[in-house]
Amino acid sequence: MLNQSRKSVDNHARIIGKASLLRRLILVIGCCLASVVDTSAQVTNLAGFDDHMLHYGIQIGYTGAKFDVGFTQMDSIRGRLNNTNSYNQAGFHIAVIGDMRIGRFFSLRALPGVSLLSREITYTWDPAYQADHPIVDPKRTVESVYGDFPIEIKYKAMRWNNFRPYVTGGASYGFDFASLRKNKNNNDEAIIRLNPNDIRYSLGVGSDFFLSYVKFAIELKMNFGVLNLRVDDNDIYTLSTDKLTSRTYMICFTFEG
Repeated sequence: MLNQSRKSVDNHARIIGKASLLRRLILVIGCCLASVVDTSAQVTNLAGFDDHMLHYGIQIGYTGAKFDVGFTQMDSIRGRLNNTNSYNQAGFHIAVIGDMRIGRFFSLRALPGVSLLSREITYTWDPAYQADHPIVDPKRTVESVYGDFPIEIKYKAMRWNNFRPYVTGGASYGFDFASLRKNKNNNDEAIIRLNPNDIRYSLGVGSDFFLSYVKFAIELKMNFGVLNLRVDDNDIYTLSTDKLTSRTYMICFTFEG
């Protein structure tokens, strides 16, 4: 009963935190849209911006990260554990942008950056096993610091006043500097180690807003991991999964000049 109460409090706090962050994002987006609507009827901002071959910028954003979990097929583990899941945890992303025009509607983008991610795995233990082993934990948290190297193609629609929607697609390589894969002396079962290398493909949609001095954009992007990040440490927490792949969604704000 006490564990259930704690879980309820934790879930309630998590929901309140996400709602507060969402309200702030909506406020920022609303202010930007109001600014663009106010100026678009008066003047065309940065009229020759799209004619430049190269331009640069910065991107910052909120991330939500989780694992796509492949539940173990081992009967010995399934007898103790009913299921494993992973849920989105908040993180932060920052990158620099190099954009090269390759046509009227296309550009090639490189966005090297850093992502701070936190991901959680929850374990639904068999009630009988948990009664015999009260020390087993219901979750494990994995924190990562990724150096990201994405390459994307950006397709831009026709510009309308100071507004233009776009879609993106691409692939990226990420290296987890916080990974403990090479720590051979790690005997702490509370730590889940990951393969530091990850390859992902991405899909995104966004809108450019041409302001007086910079081009501002709001972008929503999904990243899907290809590689299995699981490292077999031969303990029940890692043996409970056959596969761990990354999934991340990002709400980004970009500024280009």
